[in-house]
Amino acid sequence: MNSWPNEHFPCYYFSLSKLQMFFFIKGYFLFSHSCLDRYLNMGNLLKVLTCTDLEQGPNFFLDFENAQPTESEKEIYNQVNVVLKDAEGILEDLQSYRGAGHEIREAIQHPADEKLQEKAWGAVVPLVGKLKKFYEFSQRLEAALRGLLGALTSTPYSPTQHLEREQALAKQFAEILHFTLRFDELKMTNPAIQNDFSYYRRTLSRMRINNVPAEGENEVNNELANRMSLFYAEATPMLKTLSDATTKFVSENKNLPIENTTDCLSTMASVCRVMLETPEYRSRFTNEETVSFCLRVMVGVIILYDHVHPVGAFAKTSKIDMKGCIKVLKDQPPNSVEGLLNALRYTITLVSQLFAHILLSNLVGEPGEEKAYQD
Repeated sequence: MNSWPNEHFPCYYFSLSKLQMFFFIKGYFLFSHSCLDRYLNMGNLLKVLTCTDLEQGPNFFLDFENAQPTESEKEIYNQVNVVLKDAEGILEDLQSYRGAGHEIREAIQHPADEKLQEKAWGAVVPLVGKLKKFYEFSQRLEAALRGLLGALTSTPYSPTQHLEREQALAKQFAEILHFTLRFDELKMTNPAIQNDFSYYRRTLSRMRINNVPAEGENEVNNELANRMSLFYAEATPMLKTLSDATTKFVSENKNLPIENTTDCLSTMASVCRVMLETPEYRSRFTNEETVSFCLRVMVGVIILYDHVHPVGAFAKTSKIDMKGCIKVLKDQPPNSVEGLLNALRYTITLVSQLFAHILLSNLVGEPGEEKAYQD
């Protein structure tokens, strides 16, 4: 019998202990027995994942390019707009973030050279100031998201009615998701962020032990540094922030049925998919960037749905047509969607990852094989 992980069931969690892996496998098969007991072999499991009997869902055009707030939307819209107007500047700062790798290496290699230590510290302190700004923006973004969720899930309207009636708020919700995936894509490709912050914390700790005054300590104290460290330790920190915020929104609003929130997310995913695969709708885009905008939003709401819904986005009972969404991604130029496909692979919940792997492998191929599959 082949050992696991293998080529059919690769494991993406190499850091898990054998005991943790045992409970994951045990939990997965218990889940399979209780929820999928009618499907007794892999062929039938694939039928669950590639089922096409899903409802087609809402079919309307959401004007991401030109939607303007109505009078009833303006209060929430203006609050969120204060946050979103800073989003592009955050992305520009992150894109230009080069780090202090050279100065840090020199300081580590020559620990007795005080000038090099001062030079490295002087280079890192302003960079940590930038990292603090990014982290604080994530907190503002979290508050904005929760405000939008409150507006788009409130009674008496259904999620579809909210999205049709309040398109300016729906557009802002989409802009938050678009920003989030762009931020995380940039962060994942910049190891200098965690290296700089780790050096800052180590040096700050050493200064405290030696009773040396530390410039910059007042800006990032120990408590804030701990929270920032947890934030930047995530592969996709902004997405994790939004996922946690959405889960917290559901738990704090117990009088609001969870379906109001999950249906809002599934409706947004369906609207994006339909607009992308329907020539009539797609022809109404006047900006070529709107396609990539829709793709990011679609993936973002799928991930949020997966974290909030009790059984996830890839379950048979999911209201998101996952096969349709992945086919839309597959039909794009491979290099433009590789990051989005990886987000689906690696940022969904642990239980969903096995289902996602099977579906993505059958429709797209293994990671890195998207181009070959297209050819």
